Amino acid sequence: MTFPFDIALVWLDLAGVFFFAVSGSLLAARKQFDIIGSLLLASLVSLGGGVIRDIILSAGPPAAFTNPAYLAPPVLATVLVYFLFPSFQRYTSLLTLFDAGGLALFCITGTLKALTMGMNPIAAVLLGVTTAVGGGLLRDITANEVPQLFDPRDLYALPAFSGAALTTLLWMTGSFNAATACAVAAVVFAFRVIAWRRAWYVPLAVHGWHRRGVEGSPGPGGGAGGTAGTGGGSGAPRN
Repeated sequence: MTFPFDIALVWLDLAGVFFFAVSGSLLAARKQFDIIGSLLLASLVSLGGGVIRDIILSAGPPAAFTNPAYLAPPVLATVLVYFLFPSFQRYTSLLTLFDAGGLALFCITGTLKALTMGMNPIAAVLLGVTTAVGGGLLRDITANEVPQLFDPRDLYALPAFSGAALTTLLWMTGSFNAATACAVAAVVFAFRVIAWRRAWYVPLAVHGWHRRGVEGSPGPGGGAGGTAGTGGGSGAPRN
């Protein structure tokens, strides 16, 4: 089956733009930004990763500036959050869920675009990860939050790496199609959400350091000991 890459890239991109845009508007609402701030934050997180990708690839003006369709998802997300946020407030995990959806789609589209532009597999994986995490990084910095990418008690880049690597592998073996693309997106989404709920993490930069906020952990420089495989003390899932 021949995969219609041009059409698929646009639709996957637009879906990822919408998911990330909702996460930006939800964060703006929680920070009590006005509606213009919500729209700008939604646009920054949803379009930032793709703009970085297109600039690195020297693919001409970024798609976000040449295709008006890319402006619709941030506007729609802003309007939805404006009217529905009182209902959304009960579901504290929504921001992470929408962010995970954007991450899952953008790691695929970034990798695909790099491969179709002739980049080698390793570079394609790295660009896929950059596309996936770039918008979220800009969102968190702009909203004065600790970027999820650098949170030592969370996994953010690793799910994107897995999705980009799987996409590259499927492409190289000629197995990439609509079904496998959906499967990769589902794997990345599940990986990100489960890691967040179970507080999975990777070792810190220095052996013997403990994470702050974990019961009995004094933080960097506070005693010897190894690094645990899961965080959150008892390992109870997040709400």
